[in-house]
Formats: sequence, structure tokens, C-alpha cells
Amino acid sequence: MINLELPKKLQAAQNQAHQVATQIFRPVSRKYDLAEHEYPVELDTLANLMAAMEDAGEAAAGAKGGRGNKESKGNQNGGNMMSLLNVMETCFGDVGLTLSVPYQGLGNSAIAAVADDEQLERFGNVWASMAITEPSFGSDSAAVSTTAKLDGDEYVINGTKIFITSGSRADHIVVWATVDKSAGRAAIKSFVVPLDHPGVNLDRLEHKLGIKASDTAQITFDNCRIPKENLMGDPEVRTDKGFAGAMQTFDNTRPLVAGMAVGCARAALEEIRGLIEEAGYEIDYDVPSNQQPAVVAKYLEMESDWESAYLLTLRAAWMADNKLPNTKEASMCKAKAGRTGSSVTLGAVELAGTYGYSERSLLEKWSRDSKILDIFEGTQQIQQLVIARRVLNLSSSELK
Repeated sequence: MINLELPKKLQAAQNQAHQVATQIFRPVSRKYDLAEHEYPVELDTLANLMAAMEDAGEAAAGAKGGRGNKESKGNQNGGNMMSLLNVMETCFGDVGLTLSVPYQGLGNSAIAAVADDEQLERFGNVWASMAITEPSFGSDSAAVSTTAKLDGDEYVINGTKIFITSGSRADHIVVWATVDKSAGRAAIKSFVVPLDHPGVNLDRLEHKLGIKASDTAQITFDNCRIPKENLMGDPEVRTDKGFAGAMQTFDNTRPLVAGMAVGCARAALEEIRGLIEEAGYEIDYDVPSNQQPAVVAKYLEMESDWESAYLLTLRAAWMADNKLPNTKEASMCKAKAGRTGSSVTLGAVELAGTYGYSERSLLEKWSRDSKILDIFEGTQQIQQLVIARRVLNLSSSELK
């Protein structure tokens, strides 16, 4: 029989993250929603706390947290699962603030996924954003046009990246660039670049629909020279392996983004449940939904949708910890949770009526915040394409 109860070690970390969500994030959530681009100073204390927890082995902070335990045998619940539970709980408080926590950027998960041991030692404790998207493309990561040319012992990076989460706050950037345009997907590699490095230019910060506590930047790389050791993974262009090396990053990060959607949707579910019960309706799980008031039936539909997204996301993270191929599962949970996050938060606004649409509650904010979680790290359509290729065992050239 499947046991869905979390181990005690993970329960403790989950409880700590929940305290952060309710006691640190929620009280200042509206403040930073109305003060876009203002740095949340409350996060400095939190970052120090998480660093202490990492040193004590109680948190999956930084890039090192994404590594599973290679030596252990049997089922593992390691860094990926702990990171997932952390973001689920903190996004119950605020998605934008979660994305702004120092040393917990998506670039850190990328480093954890593909860096070798020497690179992990150098970059394991940096705060890394991730730069993939360019003005000429969105979800088609294979269309990267930023170049990295080897010149002696250095790579020279040129190109422009947009929509970089924590692009102005993180101290390093994981940059996707091609080392040989003629070689196609196989030549796309990721490089770790310090933000204050010569040739790195911060162009602007974006104004957004939601996650306003988080900064989103455009950065141009102009003859930016970095040591060749800053290339992560295999430097050789292996056409037989194709894009798999670079795409391995997403196997770690997509479950985390799914977890963000799950956490935000849960916040909306708990808020609307309270409002429904205050209005005098009873949510009865022993009565078929078609025999209950319409508002209760709608709530039960949203809750069951959320439950399936939650379980899919847990499975994808568990597979990553156990070194099982999880590309399909990572895309499945991202597709399901992204869509569920939007439908649940908007559904909660609808059920709450004018109260949900106003700023008297955080329901309208959560509906705005959740939309990006169905877009970045690959849109809904891209996830469905990845899933279809895996299910049908077709290559990207066979199924476009």
C-alpha cells in the first residue's frame, strides 16, 4: 500500500516553512505587491536563518540542496523533496517573496542538476538566477541565439536575455548559450556568470501583472569573458545526446514551479473555504457533489483538482531524489499544477464575488500571482508537447 505520510524530518522542515509563510510573508504580502521593485528587507533575516539550517543539515538551501544522496540505498527523500515542500509552504504565504529569497533561485537548482563536484564547491553557495528566454523566442529553449565562443581559456558571451527572475538581485546568473550555432540543440550549454562581471549590463526591470515582490530583469552580455571552467556539464558538443544535457535542468526546476502553484492554490482554497463556511454552507464529503449546493460542489471540484496536482508534483520530486528519469513526470506536474493554480485561484475570486475582486483580501492577488506559474519554466503547451513525445516515444523532429 502507498504511504503518503511525510517522514518526520520533512515534516519538521515543512512546519518551519509554514511558519515563514504565515508569520513573515503574509503580513508584508500586500506591502510589496504595492511597492514593485522595492527589495523586501525582511528576507535578509530569513536568508541567514536558512543558511544556519543548511549548515545544520535541516534545509535544502542553495545549489547543494538539490543533490540526492548517491551513497544511500532504498527510497530517498532528499534535497529535491525538501526544496519542493519549502516552496509549497512559502508560496502559501507569497509567491513573489518566495522567488526573492536569497540563495534559493532557479539558477541554484540548475547548478545542482548539472554542475560537477568542483563547480558545486565553487558555486554551491552563490545566489543564482537563470537566464534562458531571449527577445526572439519564449518557450522554445532550443532557439537560443546567445553565443559563447571559446577563446583560449575563456568563453566570450554575447547576447540579450529577458524575463530573468531575480536578475538584479542575485549575485550570479546561469546563462544558456550556444557554443556552435551550426550544431543545433546539442551545442546549447549553461554557464555561470557573476552579475558584477565586466560585459554584464542590466538593461531594465519589468513591470508585471503579479509576483511584484520579485524583480524580473533584462540583461545584455557584451563580450563577457568568463573562465572556461564556468561551463557546466560536458563541454563537448555531442549530437548523439542532443539537447538532453541542457534539458536536465528542467527536471529539477519544473517540479519546484509546480510546487509554487500548488502552494498558492492551497492558500486560495483555505480562504474560500472559510468564506463558504461563514456563509452557513457545510462541506460534506459523504454526500455526492451533485446533491450539494452549487457553491460547495464548485469548491469540491477545485479541491480534487488541487489534490491531483499535489500528488503529481510529489512524485516528480521523489523520482529526482531517487535518480529516476523524470522528464515526463516533471512536465506532467508542471502542466497540471500550472493550470490548476490559475483555475483554483480564479475560481476562488468568482465564488467570493466583489469581496474576492477587491483588495480587502489577498484572493485577487493570488489569482494574479498564479498566472506566471503556468508560463515560466515552459508554458502549458510546451509541457503537453514534452509529455506527448515521451508517451509516444517520438523525437522533437518527429513531433513538433
